[in-house]
Amino acid sequence: MRLSDTVALITGAGSGIGRATAELFAREGARVVVADLRLERAEETVGRIEAAGGKALALAADVSFKDQVERMTAQALTTCGRVDVLVNCAAVASGDDILHIEEEEWDLNLRVVLKSVYLCCRAFLPGMIERRGGAIVNVSSVNGLSGLSEEAYSAAKAGVINLTRNLAIKYGHHQVRANAICPGTVRTPIWGPVVQKDPQIFEKLSKWYPLGRVGEPEDIARAALFLASPEASWITGEVLNVDGGLMAGSYGMSRALMSKEDQP
Repeated sequence: MRLSDTVALITGAGSGIGRATAELFAREGARVVVADLRLERAEETVGRIEAAGGKALALAADVSFKDQVERMTAQALTTCGRVDVLVNCAAVASGDDILHIEEEEWDLNLRVVLKSVYLCCRAFLPGMIERRGGAIVNVSSVNGLSGLSEEAYSAAKAGVINLTRNLAIKYGHHQVRANAICPGTVRTPIWGPVVQKDPQIFEKLSKWYPLGRVGEPEDIARAALFLASPEASWITGEVLNVDGGLMAGSYGMSRALMSKEDQP
């Protein structure tokens, strides 16, 4: 198993990509600290892990606030002794036009998407540096690489990429690796409000993807596992697109976006 004898803490692990990553890491031998804003969701993930024979700990924390990250860190270290792998997956996504995004909504996106990564990395880096080893996997987005609207979310995800690269070059000599994953559209609960308005949204978006489908949480979890594992021991500072080929180019998406811009 690729993560035997490791402790992994995953934020936003109560659903979606975070949950899939937590379950996969546990199957690969990690003891997983499942952190989520809502304790009941974290406990549900832990229940699924334990039912499959894995080991996990549920913690509730809003990782966009320093005091809650400090409490989460203390609980994780007290119970597990260390954290070898940190996966920053917590996120929100709202606001689709800078002329209409309210300041509070802008701040929420930057706080949850970007500030949480800063807070969690700052909390667990000292232990990794002391042990001369550790892996950080930050979940960014293709929105951080290109102009795909959702300006607040996209700006925050772009910040995650830059922060990841700085972590990699600054702490590599301590044998701490930091990499980012940029998913395309993934079928997760964060899409719930959109699906309610348009139940066929994933089928429509699939036409933009060269591989003909949107992603599943497990697609991203497998990439996170690779980057967290010894198999990626000479990989740091990288941004891995897991996007069904979207960033390679999409004629259908280009036409759709151009058509949208032409509308009055």
